[in-house]
Amino acid sequence: MSELKMGTKCVQGGYTPGNGEPRQVPIIQSTTFKYATSEDMGKLFDLEASGYFYTRLQNPTNDTVAAKIAELEGGSAAMLTSSGQAANFFAVFNIASCGDHVVASSSIYGGTFNLFNVTMRKMGIDFTFVSPDCTPEELNAAFKPNTKAVFGETIANPALTVLDIEKFAKAAHEHGVPLIVDNTFATPVNCRPFEWGADIVTHSTTKYMDGHGAAVGGCIVDSGNFDWLAHADKFPGLCTPDESYHGITYAEKFGMGGAFITKATAQMMRDLGSIQAPMNAFILNLGLESLHVRVKRHCENGLAVAKFLSQHNKIEFVNYPGLPGDKYYDLAQKYMPDGTCGVVSFGMKGGRKAAEEFMKHLRLGAIETHVADARTCCLHPASATHRQMNDEELKACGVFPNLVRYSCGLEDAQDLIDDIAQALDKI
Repeated sequence: MSELKMGTKCVQGGYTPGNGEPRQVPIIQSTTFKYATSEDMGKLFDLEASGYFYTRLQNPTNDTVAAKIAELEGGSAAMLTSSGQAANFFAVFNIASCGDHVVASSSIYGGTFNLFNVTMRKMGIDFTFVSPDCTPEELNAAFKPNTKAVFGETIANPALTVLDIEKFAKAAHEHGVPLIVDNTFATPVNCRPFEWGADIVTHSTTKYMDGHGAAVGGCIVDSGNFDWLAHADKFPGLCTPDESYHGITYAEKFGMGGAFITKATAQMMRDLGSIQAPMNAFILNLGLESLHVRVKRHCENGLAVAKFLSQHNKIEFVNYPGLPGDKYYDLAQKYMPDGTCGVVSFGMKGGRKAAEEFMKHLRLGAIETHVADARTCCLHPASATHRQMNDEELKACGVFPNLVRYSCGLEDAQDLIDDIAQALDKI
């Protein structure tokens, strides 16, 4: 049989029950696991055998769902985390530590920007933020001898800029470091960054993958394509013995396809414990089973709303990469020809006050610190997710005081448009 299509992977990927086994992914709601001898458990602690001993590190339910996401992305290995923030932190901190440097797109989610620019700087990791529209020369100029990774978002939240994955991957690889891409908004249904040169993919599974506002979570997927040993001097954590695991060298023992995720589990998850709850992983899997169906509807609604807004006289601008004429339309057609996402961002004439007033009058679009849900929701990012940024930082990531982030759910598109119209009429 040829490789399964995306819809089939969403429904059946990652788990094939044996004879008489549960058809649904079982919830292994247990903190611990029993072994017959100390020697058996010792092999797990030495990474000489696979298995489970404490859910703070790994859990069978989580690993099954992570395997499905790895299959969807075309990766070699994956792990679930407690949130998308944890996924991005683990993905970077797994290869960058005190004294290191990371290049990142300036147009990223506000929470991720704060994670990098504030918290991880306190840990001694330096970040240089570059415009996603930078020239190759400007991008290359951002690298330093101690650069360990490049980071960007397929579709930025909430500016909806589209990352030129090939451009950023080329620069990263020329400097011997991996490209990490947050693929939350596009999902693997619309874009598979590994096919364009990315090396690590992260997700806030809280968003489209869950899709129902029910379970917070994150995921990291390794492509298995980055040769850590070819750049051993840059990545001692992967390419030199780990004395906390009896001298194991991850890149040698687990190869290109397993080293990154094994280290992230054995070190990051062991010491920080940001594990996704097995129940949340179960809920996530239910969402994944309909991902390919829901994403299509989200995109249809997003395009319909974007077209309406682009013709309204009270709207200053509309950002939607699937809309013909959008600044990122051509890049979106290259990387996401079947659709982008269901999120539309737009600027209200009348500034911040008009944006806040408009949102008060919506009947279907609820004001929430959430996005990519089955139910339509909206947010004023400058007052919420990006509140800690100054004006220059807001401008750099494409967030303006009058910007509204509107996440189209699965409702009827005409109902959403009618709701927006009546709210605009009251401004």
